[in-house]
Amino acid sequence: MASAQAAPRAADGSPIRVIVAKPGLDGHDRGAKVVARALRDAGIEVIYTGLHQTPENIVRTAIQEDADVIGLSVLSGAHLTLFADVLAQLASHNASDIVVFGGGIIPEDDIVELEQMGVAKIFTPGATTASIVDWVVGRVGAGV
Repeated sequence: MASAQAAPRAADGSPIRVIVAKPGLDGHDRGAKVVARALRDAGIEVIYTGLHQTPENIVRTAIQEDADVIGLSVLSGAHLTLFADVLAQLASHNASDIVVFGGGIIPEDDIVELEQMGVAKIFTPGATTASIVDWVVGRVGAGV
């Protein structure tokens, strides 16, 4: 029997809400689904948008769902463009307070560039789901 543990809360006391999205043409979503499930199992509210999402749709969903975080999974090599587009869409909707993180096969030099443009964290292959959950809760949680 699972132990009853309080769901992590955002700084305002509401449940943490995360959008997990697959932008662009990449059709490999196993990792995104594994991360979404790990977040959900930790008590975080997760909205998985599915494959082939545009940056505009991802940001629109994040705003409509009052998300605290957007997690992007990019394996197509278009990470610089897609993350930049999501960040630009957030800025254009005055929603830059939504934290953006991501994962995928991303070269170290590109991780530095992504962080400089405003991506809060990039997880590469081998990152544990526990480390991702801990990072999300630590980043937007209410003093957990």
